[in-house]
Amino acid sequence: MPADPISPDPVPASGTVHWIGTGLSTGRSGLGLLCAQADLVVLWDRTAERAAERLAALDLTGHAEVRALTDGALEAEVGAGDVIVSMLPATEHPRLLRLAVDRRAHFACTSYVSEEIAELAERAAEAGVVVLTEAGLDPGIDHLMAHLLVEKARAVIGETAESVDFTSYCGGIPAVPNEFRYRFSWAPYGVLAALGSAARHIAEGVESTAVRPWEATAVHRLGGEDFEVYPNRDSVPFVSQYGIPEGWHLRTFVRGTLRNAGWRSAWEPVFQVVSAGDQAQVRRLAKELAERHPTTEADRDRVVLSVALDVRAADGKRWQGSYLMDLTGEESESAMARAVSLPIAYGVTRLLAGALPPGLNRAGRSEEEAARWMAFLDSNGLGSTFADTVPAPRGAEA
Repeated sequence: MPADPISPDPVPASGTVHWIGTGLSTGRSGLGLLCAQADLVVLWDRTAERAAERLAALDLTGHAEVRALTDGALEAEVGAGDVIVSMLPATEHPRLLRLAVDRRAHFACTSYVSEEIAELAERAAEAGVVVLTEAGLDPGIDHLMAHLLVEKARAVIGETAESVDFTSYCGGIPAVPNEFRYRFSWAPYGVLAALGSAARHIAEGVESTAVRPWEATAVHRLGGEDFEVYPNRDSVPFVSQYGIPEGWHLRTFVRGTLRNAGWRSAWEPVFQVVSAGDQAQVRRLAKELAERHPTTEADRDRVVLSVALDVRAADGKRWQGSYLMDLTGEESESAMARAVSLPIAYGVTRLLAGALPPGLNRAGRSEEEAARWMAFLDSNGLGSTFADTVPAPRGAEA
């Protein structure tokens, strides 16, 4: 038999981090963590002045250097072992990852793994380069919760179960609901465009596709409060990513979006435009909505993330567990900025410490790693509530 190919040694981290982008998800919690732990942090924006203004707004002036993202500037500075953190739109990630692989630098982002990123990650592995993805809020913290729930359930139920329900819902919403039931916490067009993508999930034991995701909206009650939830993107690949045992029969498996109660009714005119499929019109509407519903200095956002698992065995044994994170923004930092920037920054510290292998990584790739991430987040302003129950088997005496 041919010998297995020898994996290259990982490129040692240089200690320099290039943080690309200063948008709404660049928070003081995450950037501040890296400024404290990396040897050098360089913040890149369209102009050095904009980057400096963002540093000042985050009260981090003097803790990082600033650069203008002009043609060739980043290419001139990135060296072997540096870390490129892309906080730009997902369409920009492949370009930056190619640069990272060419320079034998590492790469991190919070976005989902696209086919192009997966292919480039294979090249990165061969070069000893770490690629960290899906390491923000959603995807990111939700992965950590899912991995831990699955392992906790396996310890109680085992490798076979006759009925399994898994739900994961996340949303950035107004802390005080407005008439529109939403304020934009990321690119307005991205929010609307996501509604136009079909959502595949498992319902009643079979794969189901919601061509118009909002039509699958349901009421979801958490802590005595009603929300509205709907499936998002393609949930099915995460069955294997979360390590769901093959012997578990999935009745429900859905990853979706959470909104304030009344959202579907308030957004009916939006759905009509999205359904028409005219992207130019969708872009115009996104711009109009952002202008019509601006976020003011007095507004506070709220992030709610709920991940739950209910597993029942053939003998009647049952395990239920859930995580709930409910975070309200403050004057110094929005809930969304903290919930996105802190986990990606912690992931970069793991990379700097040499704890991540070359090639593709996602947040909490193992139970041990997920527990480590969760412990850090819990102690640094992103606490969550865990609850579990193990009801007595059917027929058991009280």
